[in-house]
Amino acid sequence: MTQAPETEAPAYPGRWLAMSVLIAAAFMNLLDATIVNVALPVIGKDLDAHSSSLEWVIAGYVMVFALALMPCGRLGDIIGKKRMFLFGVGFFTLASACSGAAPNITTLVVARLCQGLGAAIMAPQVLALAQDMFASKERSSAFSLFGIASGIAIVSGPLIGGWLIAIDLFGLEWRSIFYINVPVGIAAVIAGRILIPDIASSERSSLDVIGVLIVAAAFVLLIFPLVEARRFGWPLWCFAMIIAAFPAFAGFYVFERRRERQGLSQLLPVSLMRNHGYRLGGFVALVFYSTPAGLFMTFALFLQQGFGFTPLEAGLSTVPFPLGAFLSAFTNSRLSDRFLKGRILAASAMMAAGYVMLFFVVLGADRHLAILDFAPPLFICGFSLGMTASPLFQTILADVPGRDAGSASGALQAIQQAGSALGIAIASALFFSIIAARQQAGAATADAYVAGFSASIGYMILAMATVFVAALFMPAVKPSGEKPETEGMMLG
Repeated sequence: MTQAPETEAPAYPGRWLAMSVLIAAAFMNLLDATIVNVALPVIGKDLDAHSSSLEWVIAGYVMVFALALMPCGRLGDIIGKKRMFLFGVGFFTLASACSGAAPNITTLVVARLCQGLGAAIMAPQVLALAQDMFASKERSSAFSLFGIASGIAIVSGPLIGGWLIAIDLFGLEWRSIFYINVPVGIAAVIAGRILIPDIASSERSSLDVIGVLIVAAAFVLLIFPLVEARRFGWPLWCFAMIIAAFPAFAGFYVFERRRERQGLSQLLPVSLMRNHGYRLGGFVALVFYSTPAGLFMTFALFLQQGFGFTPLEAGLSTVPFPLGAFLSAFTNSRLSDRFLKGRILAASAMMAAGYVMLFFVVLGADRHLAILDFAPPLFICGFSLGMTASPLFQTILADVPGRDAGSASGALQAIQQAGSALGIAIASALFFSIIAARQQAGAATADAYVAGFSASIGYMILAMATVFVAALFMPAVKPSGEKPETEGMMLG
């Protein structure tokens, strides 16, 4: 007697309309992650902000997003994905309005931290809801649509930010880049309540709150002094905080191992932390994703404050990078899961070469820099980013047991965001410290900014060399002959 094959649940009838709501919310989140960079010089001037405060406008958002991503994904499984999604969109929208209305830099930083939390609440639910709404044969199309929308958001963010500031919509200047989220967010909440299905969760396990607090403390100990130390002249307590971060991470491992022995759920399963391939891959992802975030934080300031570019011109200058990343998705689609390790090595070497090209473009800069001067190296770097992302995620997750796949994927996305926050802190510390030293020595503004930005690029070259060497020791993954469903999700 043969057993009847297991049938999956039917697809949700209104799935494509509901997916459009999910994509609109995700687009708003991704747009906000890139739109702010070109506005930083204008924000700093208007609010009379210290350079470290400007760093927190970007790094604070990314750090909170990274820290809250895993627990919020877990909460979606426990209390309901739709409920978490709607709350996240609403909270993000409210935080956007507060960011636009901020009377000073402190209020703006706090509002941006809240934006990061709102983004972390909604982001894990988007693909999780799509997984529930679509039958397996349609999921690839739904995820590809999400990947295309993500690419458009990444490409258009700097342009929209520069354009909004240039036209000075309703006299709002930089504030319009935050207010633009408000109507989109309100529409997404209303439409989401009507169109998104309320799928009951079978998850009853508890959230590892203490684990969240320990790893959050460890990241704060590491990143806070990197951002703030320059303002206080690198006092002893900054070095003490950085050193204390490492036993804090070790304490997180010990605490999670105890929860494992007690049979309790863990924020990051101990089996993953023992997995050599996953540990090495996590380190590669952390270092790899530190470079593009650090690049765009410093690049906007270099162009606008060092060479007098307008926000729109600065936005146009960045376009080759996300365009290259977007176009690389087509190459990844053709290669699927073949030559994964070789693609990581080749693309990381190519990205290092792009940073070297950018380094020499900056060193040779004079007072007549043009937008197109940066196009070749930025396109190479962006294309390399897109070429590396998908095979990197696939290689890291290839050796992960099925029972840990969800946790491993969520943790990897959190590591990616943590790398962005770390890169912003390191690149900015080099950038601003060297600019200050050169200006105190009497250097012209343009020369000081060339020196500062060159130092930041130097970190990026070293980071990509580290990625290449570490990737040599990553396991080679044999192709499965199947095109992965997550293709296109890893662009950013």
